[in-house]
Amino acid sequence: MTTEAQVIKTQLPNPAPSVPALLAAVHAGLEEIKAKDTVEIDVRGKSSVADYLVIASGTSTRHVKSIGDEVVRFAKQLGVMPLGVEGEREAEWVLVDLGDVIVHVMLPRVREFYALERLWTVGDQPPVADDEDDAQA
Repeated sequence: MTTEAQVIKTQLPNPAPSVPALLAAVHAGLEEIKAKDTVEIDVRGKSSVADYLVIASGTSTRHVKSIGDEVVRFAKQLGVMPLGVEGEREAEWVLVDLGDVIVHVMLPRVREFYALERLWTVGDQPPVADDEDDAQA
């Protein structure tokens, strides 16, 4: 008799790849299909959902979908099955959830509108003093 725990254990990669290995596979997939303007954001301590967000752009809906497919293919080569893939139908924004790494592939106008890089990096840089404040001091 097979228990549920045994079934789950046999479906997980053994051993699970490290986060750096998963990031390397994601970047290789993005590079392979020529994704544009790739940015990696460390969200450890900011999110309990993932450790890293990787954001990239595609030049058309077909390109965005192809980039998402390629990321999934490279992750599967490591033995990582996506927890979910969203947005493939419209392909203006494809999200690939790989657990510790979440990949967002967007058309440039969609990426600009949602500005995920700004959202997730707010407060990362120390505030810059205005010249006005320096002049008054």
